Amino acid sequence: MTHSQNQTDLSDDTNSPSKSIKNKKVPYHFGEKLRKVRENKGYTLKVVAQKAGVSESLVSQIERNHVSPAIDTLLALADVLDINLEFLFEEYRKNRPVQIVRALERLSMNEEDVVYEELSKPDSSDKANSFESYIIKIPVNSHTHRGSYGHLGRELGFILSGKAKLLYENNEYTLTQGDSVSFSAGVPHILENIGDEVLEAFWLVTPAQRFTNQ
Repeated sequence: MTHSQNQTDLSDDTNSPSKSIKNKKVPYHFGEKLRKVRENKGYTLKVVAQKAGVSESLVSQIERNHVSPAIDTLLALADVLDINLEFLFEEYRKNRPVQIVRALERLSMNEEDVVYEELSKPDSSDKANSFESYIIKIPVNSHTHRGSYGHLGRELGFILSGKAKLLYENNEYTLTQGDSVSFSAGVPHILENIGDEVLEAFWLVTPAQRFTNQ
């Protein structure tokens, strides 16, 4: 058997309906979502299959949750139907009770010279109870900008190191290491570093606001 034949066989094993998972549980059940979107758009199985570059029988098997598709097949179907993978895996996200962000996997975002290290990823499927949390690092003589105009929700902060001044509407509050603060975020608020070292603080915002420039 040639190398090319081996490659063909592997590809067939990945998506072939004849390899239906009879004794293996399909981990995700998003087939119904794919079918409903397809029908709402007026697409036939044949049209979707042709656009995605897969067989019609495979699309049918996926819609009935009889097979677990390869990721490239799933991406192709999502592209054809103009949906994102988060929509398909929404149920899985809801049912995952524990979320861990490893130290080396922490997402870091910049707002000018202020650094936000993300500690959690908001669950878009539960917006009412969503929150976002960060380690904020503010250089000397600098300040945050996100709350300059106020926004929906509440915030809670804890000063890890350094000295800060919270400008809240027309009031000023000095905060040092170990101090915590909470407030309604509906009015303008700015956290300023008034110390002689980088200010580090833990910050929690609810509901999640997210960065608009991600």
